[in-house]
Amino acid sequence: MKSPARAAAVWLAGFCSFLDLYAPQSILPTIRDLFGVGAVEASHMISATTLAVAVIAPFTGAGADMIGRKRVIVTAMVVLIAPTLLIALSNTLPAMVFWRFVQGLLLPPIFVVTVAYIGDEVPIAEATGVAGIYLSGSCFGGFFGRFLCGLLVGPFGIRGAFLGLAALTAVAAVLVIALMPPERRFVPSAGPLHALRHVLGHLFDRRLDAIFAVGFGVLFSFVATFTYVNFYLAAPPFNLSAAALGTIFVVYLVGVTTTPLTGRLVRRFGRRRLVVGVLCLWIGGLLLTLAGNLVAIIAGLAIGAGCGFIVQTSATAAVAVSAQRARSSAVGLYVTCYYIGGSIGAILPGYAWNRAGWPGCLAVIIAVLLLMVMLVLRLWSDPAAQASPER
Repeated sequence: MKSPARAAAVWLAGFCSFLDLYAPQSILPTIRDLFGVGAVEASHMISATTLAVAVIAPFTGAGADMIGRKRVIVTAMVVLIAPTLLIALSNTLPAMVFWRFVQGLLLPPIFVVTVAYIGDEVPIAEATGVAGIYLSGSCFGGFFGRFLCGLLVGPFGIRGAFLGLAALTAVAAVLVIALMPPERRFVPSAGPLHALRHVLGHLFDRRLDAIFAVGFGVLFSFVATFTYVNFYLAAPPFNLSAAALGTIFVVYLVGVTTTPLTGRLVRRFGRRRLVVGVLCLWIGGLLLTLAGNLVAIIAGLAIGAGCGFIVQTSATAAVAVSAQRARSSAVGLYVTCYYIGGSIGAILPGYAWNRAGWPGCLAVIIAVLLLMVMLVLRLWSDPAAQASPER
């Protein structure tokens, strides 16, 4: 991408979205103890937001196909500050969960439309690389939100943690307003019915459906892993504090280094072969967390984070360049499937946790990853066969 300002704006949009999205994960044990609830109830701080994202994403895509890209992105970033502040001011878990849901309604207008912005404004040959820049910002935001919450909750409590998130969100919004160039290639959709026809067309595109299914599995596995590993590490024999749990999420920074390499890896191995190999490596990394050794657990989480972001980068870029029209709608449907996976991943493994602890959670996650391998082998076609010089 030739414009440094555009690169910075895309990175910041990813950072802001994921700064807020998963931030409470590192303090879930603190929330559980503060409100006297179980692990599944505390995990609603995650599932409420991912559910809201899944609900609103397709409408966001259709709306942005009519309104435009930058206007939607910056408006959502500014409005996002309000529910983040209101979480800090809440005194009950249901109130916090409600405002987390509202946060989730405002996140798709940022990241769905940013991916569509990339698809519109960046040449196809550079799309995976630019998606990697966006997702490296997402990786760092995902790490930093969890890290910041874990760091602030000790001295300042839950209120201080969310006030810190609100301040960072405001800074990111101002920078994106200043740095993101207005779109030049955007062609507005003719109206709601026209946009709906595109959505239905995407749903009946088997190639896109296969990509959507992989997105479901990616976030299911991510959320399940990084939600319940906190309860695992907060319990004996590890007994990690909230600050230490926040620091564990430094493994997300592996994604900052791997995502920009994804375009090169796709060119070398082909998207289908790369995704299958990386999914198998992801399973191996998760098995390391059964070793009972903190170093091995961190190594396994780092492998999982790196693999997950490679798969996500590949799938996101595939949607952006495979949808020939109404890219925001296609990305919106992908995000819906992706975050439905995240919502289920925040809750379903909790029942395995209640019965069998961390090994039970891993069994569920690995089963989903194996299903993804079979799906890619059977239904994905390698885009290298299409007329994109990058792929």
